[in-house]
Amino acid sequence: MIQSARFLSPILLVLLFVQACAPITRRRPINQANRLNRVSEFSPIKKKIALLTFYNESPMGGEDLAIVATEEFRREVSKSREFLIDPDAESIFGSSKEIYAGGGVKLVQLARKAKMSGVNIVIFGRVKEARVRQKSDEIGFVRKVKSLAETIVEIKAYDVLANKELFTETVDGNISDDNLKFYQGETEDNLAYRQDLLRYSVKVAVRKMVPKVIKIGSRLDWMGRVAKIIGTRIYLNAGRSSGLNIGDIMKVITEGQEVYDPESGAMIGMSQGEVKGTLEVVDYFGADGAVCILHSGGSVTEGDFVQLY
Repeated sequence: MIQSARFLSPILLVLLFVQACAPITRRRPINQANRLNRVSEFSPIKKKIALLTFYNESPMGGEDLAIVATEEFRREVSKSREFLIDPDAESIFGSSKEIYAGGGVKLVQLARKAKMSGVNIVIFGRVKEARVRQKSDEIGFVRKVKSLAETIVEIKAYDVLANKELFTETVDGNISDDNLKFYQGETEDNLAYRQDLLRYSVKVAVRKMVPKVIKIGSRLDWMGRVAKIIGTRIYLNAGRSSGLNIGDIMKVITEGQEVYDPESGAMIGMSQGEVKGTLEVVDYFGADGAVCILHSGGSVTEGDFVQLY
């Protein structure tokens, strides 16, 4: 009997040790998974950006260079979890060229229309300078060509809610490239090569600006709008794609008033609207809309603005 007890005691000790360690081993991956799920599930509400097609005012590169700059900005900003590019922006504002031609006055005039559509930031810009310089050793049939592409891109950001310009940034995308070529004049191959250099140079310039746009834009308040009320259902112009979650509580606020400096007459910004009540998100509809019910307060009307509570 004593021998049996001596034989069992090490086994019992091993079992107790395994039992004590097992919960720790199981708990760790569950906590990590929960933490990752919380981060992905409650991502920030995406602010809507109106990206207007840039234009090229330099004599080189043509419209193609402006399109490359625009699409590079779209591609880089789309990587961020905090922004959503509005595909219908130009139907409201027009192109960057139109904004520049009007001296920016059109932005002020259309700010409320943009706000009603859910746009938070307007981005527009231009390629101010673009050139390619080449230097080569012309001895022999094979020559070494050194190329330098120089571009200057300007981007402006406009805060729709505050109805004022956020910033203007001008950067260069200067790059150099060396390669070996057979002796040739201004052939189509060389022109295509120069255009490719300009395209890459513009992309480099745009990439320099995007982090600043994201940093400043992330500080701004998101705002949506009550698009329609049918019975007890309240429909918002933002939903799943914008980052709203079922169960989110939204505060309903009136439109703020424009505040002007009494001395200069210049507009300082917009005042905060009054809170009318709160809504709860209960469902989604359409491409990017949310269905809400009244949570507290009352007198909610179509056109009222909403923010995350």
